Amino acid sequence: MDRPRFSTVQPVPDLHGSVRSGIPVPASTKKQNATLRMSMAGPALRAPHAPPSSGPGSNPRQSILRSQNVNPNVLLQSTTKPNYGRTPLNNSTRRGSTWGGGASAVPPAGSQNAKDPRPLRERAFQTQMKQEIHAYIKSLNQDISLATLNNIQGKDYRSIFDFLVLKLDPFHPLNPNARFEDEFVPALRALRYPFAGGIDNKWLAAPASMHSWPALLGVLHWLVEACKARQLYETSGDPTLQIPSDIPEEFDDPWDHQALAFDYYDQAYTIWLDMVDDFVEPNQNLEDRYARKNEQAQLDLDNKTRQLEQSTIELNKLKSTAPPIARLQDENGLLKGDSEKFQKILHQYDSRKKKLLDHIAFEKAELVTRGNQLEQLKAEQLKLAEIVKTQNLSPEEVIKMNTDHETLSQNLKDLKQKIAETHRNLMSLEVNVTNRAAAAEEAIDLYTNLLTSLELFPPLAPPLEDVDLTLELDTPSANPQNLLIGADIRRIIKPTLSAVAESKRSERASVESERIRFDNELDQLTLECENIDEEIGEVEKKVVGLNDQADDLRDVAQQETTVANNEAERLQRDVAQARTAALANGMGVKSRLQALQIAHREQVEKVSRLKEETVRAILKNTHDIAMFKAEVSRYLTDLRVFAEGE
Repeated sequence: MDRPRFSTVQPVPDLHGSVRSGIPVPASTKKQNATLRMSMAGPALRAPHAPPSSGPGSNPRQSILRSQNVNPNVLLQSTTKPNYGRTPLNNSTRRGSTWGGGASAVPPAGSQNAKDPRPLRERAFQTQMKQEIHAYIKSLNQDISLATLNNIQGKDYRSIFDFLVLKLDPFHPLNPNARFEDEFVPALRALRYPFAGGIDNKWLAAPASMHSWPALLGVLHWLVEACKARQLYETSGDPTLQIPSDIPEEFDDPWDHQALAFDYYDQAYTIWLDMVDDFVEPNQNLEDRYARKNEQAQLDLDNKTRQLEQSTIELNKLKSTAPPIARLQDENGLLKGDSEKFQKILHQYDSRKKKLLDHIAFEKAELVTRGNQLEQLKAEQLKLAEIVKTQNLSPEEVIKMNTDHETLSQNLKDLKQKIAETHRNLMSLEVNVTNRAAAAEEAIDLYTNLLTSLELFPPLAPPLEDVDLTLELDTPSANPQNLLIGADIRRIIKPTLSAVAESKRSERASVESERIRFDNELDQLTLECENIDEEIGEVEKKVVGLNDQADDLRDVAQQETTVANNEAERLQRDVAQARTAALANGMGVKSRLQALQIAHREQVEKVSRLKEETVRAILKNTHDIAMFKAEVSRYLTDLRVFAEGE
């Protein structure tokens, strides 16, 4: 926030002819001096006020800021801080607009000759503007109809224009008795209408004519949009409004600090105008406000300090002992290894259990079969024994039968030995088959995991959507050709995998080429950004140089203003002396008095001209800086959008 400048003291003559400086004086001197304490920034740009009748020795202070002092918020310059820069006298004179009602606030004519880009002569756009103007004025409880806008008269246009201007700036100095042609363009220039240079005062004689109505309607529409923007800004709660009552208990925004500072200046300035140089209450209010702001921060700081101490103690304790994470990591590694081994063993035991269950079922079925055969043989033996008993055999036949029985017994023993040996061979072969089946199952699982990780698990992408690359192992199958369940490895799976590998290699080559291309484009963009940064640096140097030149011009203007003020003060004294001499010596010195008055007016005009040139130079430099920042911001935004699109 811009603070009031107290460095330049501009002497102002009082109502009784006495001249004094605006520097504050001690309390002892104030009692001895009966003149007014004037503003440190010069006299208010309005009619002087008579001092209040508070007694013969009373002497209230006058404002140290001009009455049209500018608030940092442009939209609120005319409404915020109504007492800021006040003169402590009852004044019925209307306050001048803070939007730049003076000649020094009007920007150069060349800056307002821009062409209006709006399609003002299109009937649809004119209808839209009329509807928006009518809706806005009706929302403010004003009596207006669309027929008035469709066939407007000069007085109706002036009433709508005055209403919108006063809505946008309630303190704009509109004179209802003056000619509208003299009020129209200066008001637009004061409100910074960007196309004021293209307005002709002759259009106001017949505003509804074909050649003048589009531009005049565009003026009303621009004023309506400006009023909406101001209303939206005032109700937005933005920190730049600088309303002390809206500041939270805890704040860090610089605008909040500036709002409190401005409120403090306001209170202190009011007290100073009441002839009090001790600002006890504003100081105490400001200290209490920042104490409330810092209270929670101090509590948080104390809590964080305690937590820091506790954390420091715990950290030192942890540093003094061995880190438990190493032991936990080792234990975790051992447990993971044991888990993997246990899972493998469990898988093997499950396979072995399944095979044993199948073998037991087979043996049970075999046992039932052999039991049936044994029953049949016993029945046959009994039958044969009955036959032998009934038969009458000779000894030779008995010997032969015994010999055959012994031979068959020996053959049975040999067959049992062969069966036992075959069973042992079968057990060893089953162990080998089990191990090889486990290895085959692990290979199938590894193959399936690879298919899942490579995203080749069915369904595949076209044109391989009908190909199924999965394999399963059917160990109980008796036919070795049916051990693998799935597509043919040599005819389908291997050619398909080869085709997928070839396509992946080609995709990788294309992706690598695309990456190289993007790297080249990124390098080019980086180089362009560096060039733009260099250009921005050069332009910033130029801007700094322009700012320095503006500061030099402002300093020179202030010096010349001081010299001109001194010269004006001297001329006023000469005028007063000449007036006294004229009263004493008669009409002989009238010519000298007129010459001095002419010289005084020339000095005043010179001071006004220097102020106007200074303000114009500052406005031009500010406008150039703003346009440069907007152009750089637009270019960087386009560059970022382009980079993100790439």
